[in-house]
Amino acid sequence: MAEENQDGQEKTEEPTQRKLDKAAEEGRVLTSKEMMVFTTLAMGLVLFYGLMPFVELGLSSWGRLFVIDSNFNLDTLGLAKVRYAFWLVIAISLAIGIPMMVVTLLTQAAVGGLNFSSQALNFKGNRIDPISGLKRIFSVKGLVELGKSILKVVLLFGIGGLVIYSQLPTMIQLSASSLGQAVSRSMMSFPFLVGGLLIALLVIAVIDYSWQRHTHIQSLRMTLKEVKDESKQTEGSPEVKAKIRRMQFQQSQESSRQREALENVGDATAVITNPTHFAVALKYTSGQAGAPTVLAMGRGVMAQQIIERASKARVRTLRIPMLARALYFTSEIGGEITEGLYNAVAVILAYVFRVDAGEPMDMPDLTLPPELRFDEHGNLQDVASSEGVGDGA
Repeated sequence: MAEENQDGQEKTEEPTQRKLDKAAEEGRVLTSKEMMVFTTLAMGLVLFYGLMPFVELGLSSWGRLFVIDSNFNLDTLGLAKVRYAFWLVIAISLAIGIPMMVVTLLTQAAVGGLNFSSQALNFKGNRIDPISGLKRIFSVKGLVELGKSILKVVLLFGIGGLVIYSQLPTMIQLSASSLGQAVSRSMMSFPFLVGGLLIALLVIAVIDYSWQRHTHIQSLRMTLKEVKDESKQTEGSPEVKAKIRRMQFQQSQESSRQREALENVGDATAVITNPTHFAVALKYTSGQAGAPTVLAMGRGVMAQQIIERASKARVRTLRIPMLARALYFTSEIGGEITEGLYNAVAVILAYVFRVDAGEPMDMPDLTLPPELRFDEHGNLQDVASSEGVGDGA
């Protein structure tokens, strides 16, 4: 049966990566003590064989501690022997301890990963709570630990007894052998005993690892609501993501329309610029019904391309920043200009027609309604008078 949380919902979902990372920060990582015992004992057997050629050297070095030569200065002899014994113990500890430490770290890295968490050092009152302790003892976890202990006793004593029984004829003869022969025969029997114990420990380690992994994942399981809430926190709500995708799609379509509209710039009557940030190509035929239409428009690189194409097609370009922004933020490609800009655009187009006809005249002054005065970000700005108008290009 699935575990339930305080809201009564079943924890049926596998833990997410964020949940696993948070548990690691709290010091809750997968580990197996039995796997540690197995690997360290296996490493001990490897060291036994690896260091066997140096046993004689080690015994002779240790024996020198008890040799007192008459040439030694008795006043400093004690300190010299202590110093010698200290470095000897350090060398033996390093030769054995470093490989053991390395194999322990590698075992934990393979089982649940290496992790250091300061939160794991914090005091937890439930650790010394007797009621919580009794619950742990009589829980499923306590029963599993009891079963593992019984299995260890049965397997280790059983296999150890079988190995000793098989080596019993040799061991009986040890009392009639010299010390060297006894040590040699014992060393020959020792690997068999350790190898048998390793087989038992391997079985126990596999069982313990499987159980620890099951309980670790089970303790981190999440309800469906927790998974959805975490997804919203990390990636945003589905509604917001859908809105962002719609906006991105709309921007992509708008950019596509602007690129396609560049082909129509050569048919424009005039191009209004800001001077290079915005560009809007307008078309109006004298006597046509309706308002002028927008053939193309863009900002930044797109605006520069419109200006370049207008220059090649000999379309008149006018630098009127406020009108260019108003057209850009209130118009659509292929549509008519907004009604509030009729008067200003009519004045500009009349100026263009007359100049193109060869009539010299100055650029007219324009005034736009307050609700159509935009800054470069599309925000309305409070401007008392219209911006200055540059000369036609």
